[in-house]
Amino acid sequence: MPSLFEHIRASLLTSAAPVLAGDQDFGAKGAQAQRPLVPAAVLVPIIRSPEPRLLLTTRTAHLRTHAGQVAFPGGRIDAADDTPIAAALREAQEEIGLHPAHVDVMGVSAPYETGTGYSVLPVVGAIEPDLPFVPNPHEVADLFEVPLDFALDPANHILRKAEWKGKMRRFYVIEWEGRTIWGATAGMLVNLSAQLR
Repeated sequence: MPSLFEHIRASLLTSAAPVLAGDQDFGAKGAQAQRPLVPAAVLVPIIRSPEPRLLLTTRTAHLRTHAGQVAFPGGRIDAADDTPIAAALREAQEEIGLHPAHVDVMGVSAPYETGTGYSVLPVVGAIEPDLPFVPNPHEVADLFEVPLDFALDPANHILRKAEWKGKMRRFYVIEWEGRTIWGATAGMLVNLSAQLR
């Protein structure tokens, strides 16, 4: 029987695009029609432990966009980045001090279009436990872990509604021990869950 990490690698190579392709009702299609989406990439780090865990960050409160939100390390793809994978690894090193050599890239999940005008490629990578992270204090307020099974369980993917720019919108939320994972980060986890099933 293949291990979880072998299953993830195989699923990312063979799965079809999931149903959820972007923010629910947050205007991704409208943003695309008005202007090109900005290419971005994030690293989805999964810790190799007896019970695999997902590593997430909390963004600092002073950032211009998505301040205080739970996120994966990542950002825009720069001209100097050879590939989106290189961009995700560079951003992870800049944000949390994770050296690219410590990441076993298993594949990429479906691109995720955000209502704020980004097309984000989630790069899924395995990392060893107990690595010494050095969060960039200008970007990362906190690092924390969530059991991978919990984050990917559809029973924990709650669809909520809220008003945004004068319209009612829908978005996914995953609640874990007083922390709220929502928006693009939760949406990417919903996508990944669908691909792995």
